[in-house]
Amino acid sequence: MKKIIILCFVLTSLSINSQEKKVDSTSNWTKKGTFTLLFNQATFSNWIAGGENSVSGTLNINYDFNYKKGNWAWDNKIIGRYGISNISGTGTRKTDDLFEFNSLVSKKASNNWSYSFFANVRSQFTTGYDYSTPTKTPTTEFFAPGFVTTGPGMVYKKSDNFSINLSPATAKATFVSSRFTDNGAAFGVDQGETSRYELGFYTAIYYKATLMENVTVENIFNAYSNYLEDAKNIDINYQINFVMQINKYLSTNLNLHMIADDNVSSRVQFKQLFGLGVNYIF
Repeated sequence: MKKIIILCFVLTSLSINSQEKKVDSTSNWTKKGTFTLLFNQATFSNWIAGGENSVSGTLNINYDFNYKKGNWAWDNKIIGRYGISNISGTGTRKTDDLFEFNSLVSKKASNNWSYSFFANVRSQFTTGYDYSTPTKTPTTEFFAPGFVTTGPGMVYKKSDNFSINLSPATAKATFVSSRFTDNGAAFGVDQGETSRYELGFYTAIYYKATLMENVTVENIFNAYSNYLEDAKNIDINYQINFVMQINKYLSTNLNLHMIADDNVSSRVQFKQLFGLGVNYIF
């Protein structure tokens, strides 16, 4: 007897979070971290509508280590994301890649305002490729591009869930490998060069709120305007993270990420990541 068409479709988002928060009463340091692993799989067998077997995984690391003593504070955050997928017929490809380090030193001035100096470093871990060409073409690699932004300013911090950092004299450096500028400009760096320097105004806003019971939203907004060239073209980097806690062990995560930077791409970049899975907190 001929078997009935069998559908085997598995779509699993497995998110394993281990979160640690250490507060030592004898120390001025506070540390907390989150480790997340997302796993997705889709399998088809004799599926008339079509489809390709696929498997993908994404690793997320978010670690904070902060120091506070008297009127001085030093906040640090490391963000790392790396994802790969394997689709039948196309092979293994990178789906996510980010390394970012943020550091801010501040001294209290009055009430919620403090003098500040910040540094931001952002890049990717491995080489990225353009697969639209007959032979895959490298488009990025580690620290190519790499972005370093730093400058003095004032920070308004009402709580750990809301802060605004204003830096009117921010230096921004973009670094690339010469392989990307041999035949023309890339990421705003001129042909034949490996770096680009800018001076401008930087704004960073952080806001986290509880929308309803077990549902939180986190907003991370950065904007930069270059005084030296096209000041009206403002670079924007905006992330929204929704976390919906289903119960003690299950949660749903939605990440939206938008980047507008004319030096990197003439089009607005947008990425969305959705995960449903199991949580482990200790």
